[in-house]
Amino acid sequence: MLNNFYEKLKEFIKGSYKSIIFFVLLYAILMYPVDYYIVTGGGIMSVSDKIKIENGYKGKGSFNLSYVSELRGTVATYLLSYVIPSWDRLEVSDYKYNDKEDVKDVYKRSLIDLENANSFAIKNAYSEANKTFTVKDRSIYVYYIDPKNKNDFEVGDKVLKIEGNTVNNIDDYKDVISSHKSGDTIKVLIRRNNKEKELDVKLYSKDGKVLSGVFLNQVDTYKTYPKIEFNFSKTESGPSGGLIETLEIYNKLTKSDLTKGIKIAGTGEIDEDGNIMSIGGVKYKLAGAVNDKADIFIVPKDNYKTCLKEKKKKNYKIKIISVKTFKEAIDKLNK
Repeated sequence: MLNNFYEKLKEFIKGSYKSIIFFVLLYAILMYPVDYYIVTGGGIMSVSDKIKIENGYKGKGSFNLSYVSELRGTVATYLLSYVIPSWDRLEVSDYKYNDKEDVKDVYKRSLIDLENANSFAIKNAYSEANKTFTVKDRSIYVYYIDPKNKNDFEVGDKVLKIEGNTVNNIDDYKDVISSHKSGDTIKVLIRRNNKEKELDVKLYSKDGKVLSGVFLNQVDTYKTYPKIEFNFSKTESGPSGGLIETLEIYNKLTKSDLTKGIKIAGTGEIDEDGNIMSIGGVKYKLAGAVNDKADIFIVPKDNYKTCLKEKKKKNYKIKIISVKTFKEAIDKLNK
């Protein structure tokens, strides 16, 4: 029986090998990656189950993160974006800091952004709610690499020591660098993919400053009272959920319910002082909020005009609130 099957298969391949080669090559071409993200729309996601607070209050409504749905950029999805009206193309270069970066660098930086968003959300919400929090741990990450840098750094490296000294904050790192001169080689201990590695880093000069070739980002992890737990997956990354995360935490820490039984969606990056900064892809996020029947859409002030224009153009029936700070978001929701 196997012999018969083998003979038939051999006969099929012999008679159809040109077609097989054609389809294999066609598949390879269509799946070849291109430097684009293909945006296919947006949506919203409740953060109630993503953020757990011990003995936290429960709102009658909900806070929802607005997100953008993306497909991997390939020749196939790129060509389809010209055919399907709701698909748009965003160049990967818009997310890169320089031409030497790739999609892996963009992804690693977005994970650091999520850690920062969580950290700033805790600091702002717990401060406003008069709850206790203390720094439990501090991570110093390589966030950006100077294209002139020839050292073996990678985006996402966690800096542990420099010249044998523990790095407790970014200033610790800068102080050691500034004590050396251009051309010196120093040792930097980093953690990459859960493994420690010591790098020989050659310093150089730029604009009169001695540099090691990296821009660092500091992320604080807090011990909180009451306890808090985040349950975001690695695909749910980036900084744009900061505002909604902060509002959700604050709502669970206080008796007054900001949601008042309605569905609130929104987007916006938050800094450690509670300022709300603009984000990208806002028109897709607004569309997702409308499609998922949100009552209110909160956006940074710098994105407000774009949202109003899109609301008028698409005749959306949703209330849009513009905010510059976390406290302003609380005040407007209370009203």
